[in-house]
Amino acid sequence: MKLFLKSILITPFIVAISCSSHLPKEKLLSGSDTVIISKAKLQDKLKGGWAGQVIGCTYGGPTEFRWNGTMINDHVPIPWDENKILWWYENHPGLYDDVYMDMTFVETFEKYGLDAPDSLHALAFAHAEYPLWHANQAARYNILNGIMPPASGHWKNNPHADDIDFQIEADFAGLMSPGMVNSAIEIGNRIGHIMNYGDGVYGGIYVAAMYSLAYVYDDIELIVSEALKTIPAESEFHQCIANIIQWHKKYPGDWKSTWFEAQKKWTSEKGCPAGVFVPFNIDAKINAAYIVIGLLYGEGDFGSTVDISTRCGFDSDCNPANAAGILGTMIGYSQIPDFWKKGINKVEEINFRYTNMSLNKVYDIGYRHAFEMIKKNGGKEEGENLMIKYQTPQSVPLEAAFNGLFPTERQKLNKWLSTKNSEISFEIKGCGFVVTGSAHKESQQPDIVLEVDVFADGQLLETVKMPTSSLLRRHDVAWQYELPEKGHSITLKARNIPEGYRVYAEDAVVYSTVDPGIKTYY
Repeated sequence: MKLFLKSILITPFIVAISCSSHLPKEKLLSGSDTVIISKAKLQDKLKGGWAGQVIGCTYGGPTEFRWNGTMINDHVPIPWDENKILWWYENHPGLYDDVYMDMTFVETFEKYGLDAPDSLHALAFAHAEYPLWHANQAARYNILNGIMPPASGHWKNNPHADDIDFQIEADFAGLMSPGMVNSAIEIGNRIGHIMNYGDGVYGGIYVAAMYSLAYVYDDIELIVSEALKTIPAESEFHQCIANIIQWHKKYPGDWKSTWFEAQKKWTSEKGCPAGVFVPFNIDAKINAAYIVIGLLYGEGDFGSTVDISTRCGFDSDCNPANAAGILGTMIGYSQIPDFWKKGINKVEEINFRYTNMSLNKVYDIGYRHAFEMIKKNGGKEEGENLMIKYQTPQSVPLEAAFNGLFPTERQKLNKWLSTKNSEISFEIKGCGFVVTGSAHKESQQPDIVLEVDVFADGQLLETVKMPTSSLLRRHDVAWQYELPEKGHSITLKARNIPEGYRVYAEDAVVYSTVDPGIKTYY
């Protein structure tokens, strides 16, 4: 193990460690140890974390979900120059959803204090003006319709519970908790359940833990493995990342072999309706695997880390953003190569779209929050140094979404509910379903809320409200996971769909309690 040694001392004996020293693994810091870090070093690391996210997100931006189920091979150029960041800020600011989402939680802590309850974070997030997708949008709909956290992220209320959403926006929890990993995961566990559950929450907790540890250690392999101690070993998320660590040891220097192993074992989508039985995959664990592949095979080199995480594919802007943010925290802003910081100075004063926060503002506010967290958790200030009570990583409780459920079929519905067609029916065999789709209006019409009755075997399951506003929309039309295991007739009936409005039913994803063991070879 290695520590940042120029500005860090280990107590209670306040013994300075020379820059070449290595502590054996059996002497990992215990819960009673104190880490001393200079204020300047803390600020440099925090800046590296925030700037790293923007750099990684920008680099991967042009590739996002364009390589699904395949890697971006070396012959494919991914350009980088001093104008890239500013161009995305000005032309496609929505790229930075994994940064401005963090800002919502930072602003809430700033307004209400470090003990701000998750309900305030949830309301700020739900009423924000930025567009959302997947678990985030499903949670926003839930909150605006009276389902507050943790129910807003629970898989029975949110079909996207295992998606990547909190994973991409959990950076703030680690950045405000230097060396205090359990404080980071306590924050993450509360806020993560606003929009996710199970592996979806674990993704954010794991990312936050790596950030927290990156303040203390300069050994990326140690950061990756120590952070994993916060995730229950029985969970699929833990098993997936443990596999990546094992395959890295088996295939040192060959990230593509590890990528292939991950593809074979961990790309089966179970929850997200948009990803079942299709190449698209926004599941937290496989995308977290790509973060870790970048970190391990990048070996501390900023450019290699960003590039490898990007070339793994799928959510290839968010994954390098996390990887670059974690590495940027480990090495500090000052040590990010100038080539990769090209253009960052052009945007540091610009507020992220939909927020009142810029990078320069979050550098300052984030530092104050980290300083307050250090004091809150038993640390203190001594001149130009801060004494941090180091926390040994502890695991959060086990929880699993969609437990005992198996997707068995994806039916193409491709039908509309409207004034001309008031009913859609289809048959399933199993215990549950999700109907994907959305509410629409003709361009001249105002936004309203449409209503659809959902029936199973003639019995009303619920009346769903379908806002036509994209900010307020219900991400999927209907879902139910707890029907008796048998054949069912599902019917959608228009209740309140006036002229000029429609509800689109795209696909039906069918679930069963019986594992179909789908393996077809020709």
